[in-house]
Amino acid sequence: MVPIVCIVGASGSGKTTFLEKLIPMMRDRGYQVGTIKHDAHNFSMDHEGKDTWRHRNAGAQTIAISSPTQAATIRTTAQELSLSELVVRYFWQEDIILAEGYKRSSYPKIEIFRSAVEARPICTPKDHLIAIVTDDETDLDVPTFPFDDVSQVADLIAERYLKERKRPRILVHVNGKKLPMNDFVQDFLIGGIRGMLSSLRGWKEGEKVDLHITWEGR
Repeated sequence: MVPIVCIVGASGSGKTTFLEKLIPMMRDRGYQVGTIKHDAHNFSMDHEGKDTWRHRNAGAQTIAISSPTQAATIRTTAQELSLSELVVRYFWQEDIILAEGYKRSSYPKIEIFRSAVEARPICTPKDHLIAIVTDDETDLDVPTFPFDDVSQVADLIAERYLKERKRPRILVHVNGKKLPMNDFVQDFLIGGIRGMLSSLRGWKEGEKVDLHITWEGR
C-alpha cells in the first residue's frame, strides 16, 4: 500500500501552512504526492444551483465532473471511509499520501506544535508520533524540527518510507502474448486487485500474487 503520513496538531497550529511547504519539497525529490484532508463535519463541494448540486438533489448517489485537465467525484457514503479505503479507491499513481488530521489513526504522525495554541502536544510516540515540528521546548523523545526546516522533514519521510519502496508491477498475457500497459493502467489494476484481496483471509501485503482469468464461452 502507498505509505501514509499524517500531519496532526491542534486547530490553528498551522498544519495546512506546513503542508503547503512540505508538498513541493517532496515533489522536488521526485515523488508524486497525494493529500487527504480529514473533516469532522459534513463538507460540501457543490454549491446550490450548480449542475452537480442539481444532480445530487435529484437523487444521484455518485456525481462526477470532468474537464480536459481535472476530474472530481462526489460520492454519498453510508459511513466514513478509512484512510486505507480512500487510498485504495482513489490514489493510483502517488508515491506518498500526506493526510491532514487523523490523529486517532494508527498511521505515523508528524505533529505541528505551538505552545501558544495548545499547552502540550496532542500526540506521543505511543500514538505513532515520529517527529514534531515546533520552535518550543518539548520533552518528547522524537526528532524535533523548527518550523523553517521543512527540508529536513521531507528527508525524514523519504528516508523512512520511500527509500526502499519498490512500486508493484503487473503483467498481463493474452493468448501467451504480453499486453503492453502504461503506468496509469497498471496502478489502476493493482489498486483494484489489492483492494479486493485486502478483505480476504490469508492475504498478506507484499506477497507475490498470480491471477489467472478464463473467459467462459470463448
